[in-house]
Amino acid sequence: MQRSSAYPDDPRIHVDADHLLRLELHSRALSFLPRQPARSILNGRHASRLRGRGLNFEELRNYQPGDDIRTIDWKVTARTGEPHVRVYTEERDRPALLLVDQRVSMFFGTEVYMKSVIAAEAAAITAHRVLGQGDRVGGLVFNDTSVAEHRPQRRAAALMRFLSSIGAANSALHAALNPQPTVTLNDMLSEAARMPQTNGLVCLFSDCDGLDERSESLLRRIAVSNDMIVFNIADKTAKGLAPDLKLTVSDGRDQIEIDSADPDLSGKIRKSMEDRLDHLHTWSRRYGFPVVPLTTAEPALDQLLYLFGHRRGQK
Repeated sequence: MQRSSAYPDDPRIHVDADHLLRLELHSRALSFLPRQPARSILNGRHASRLRGRGLNFEELRNYQPGDDIRTIDWKVTARTGEPHVRVYTEERDRPALLLVDQRVSMFFGTEVYMKSVIAAEAAAITAHRVLGQGDRVGGLVFNDTSVAEHRPQRRAAALMRFLSSIGAANSALHAALNPQPTVTLNDMLSEAARMPQTNGLVCLFSDCDGLDERSESLLRRIAVSNDMIVFNIADKTAKGLAPDLKLTVSDGRDQIEIDSADPDLSGKIRKSMEDRLDHLHTWSRRYGFPVVPLTTAEPALDQLLYLFGHRRGQK
C-alpha cells in the first residue's frame, strides 16, 4: 500500500477504509428504492425509474372480494369456471453489484479531489445505503492489473471487507505507477453481465475511460434485467482546458507538458471527452439507465445528496 509522499494523509488524494466507514452516518438520507424525492435524478422524470425488489409467486387461489382484478389468472379462471388470482410477495432483498474503478486514469484531478477518491466515496456511500435498506451488497474493485471480487452479502463484516478493498486500491495509486494494463472497463462490464442475477442493482463508478462499441452491448445486457446506474466521474477538464492551464501528465515513466493555449491540442482533448459522453448519454436514453454526473470539485456525499433531491447544505 503506497501513498503519495507529498500528501500522505490528504483525503483529497487518498482515502482508507476508516474514512469510507465514517460516511455511513450521513448517507442515510439517500435511497436506492423506487420511491424517490421529486428532485432526485433517479425519479421517473429521468432516464429510468428504479424497479426495486422483484416479486416472488406464492400461490394460486380463489378470487376474494377486494382482490386487485389485475391479479386474476384468466387462463385458470376459464379452465375452472371460477375466478382465480395469482398471489405474489415482494422479495426480501435483492443483490447489488458495485463496480469501482481505481485505475491509473482515475488518479487525476485539477480541482479539489482526485477522480479515484470521488469514485471510492460514492461507492462506499452506495454500499452503506444498500445494506441499510436490507439488501445484499458486493462488487468488483479493479485497477489496471487486478480485481478484488466480493459476492453480494447482507452482513456488516462483508461490507467492511468490501470497503477495505476499495481503500487498499485507492491508497496504492501514486504518480510513479507504470502498469501494463491487463484489466479493462469492458472486462468488468462483461463480468457484471455474466452474473447469474436478475432484478438486481448494478452501479458503475468510473470516468468511463475505455468505452467503445462493445460497451454498448454489455450495458444493454445488464440494463435489460437489472437496475443499472452509471456514476460518471469527471474533472472540469472534460469541458475543455482553461486558457491559462498548464498540465504535466505522466504514465509513471514518461511525462509530457500540456499547454491549453494550444487550440489544436485543447480541441482534440475536448472532442475526445465529448464523444465519450455523447455515446454514454445516447445509450442511457436507448436502454433506460440513468447517468449520475459527479465531479472532482466537491465531496461525493454533498453531490449525491443534492442529485438525489436534497437541497444544498441539507443532510
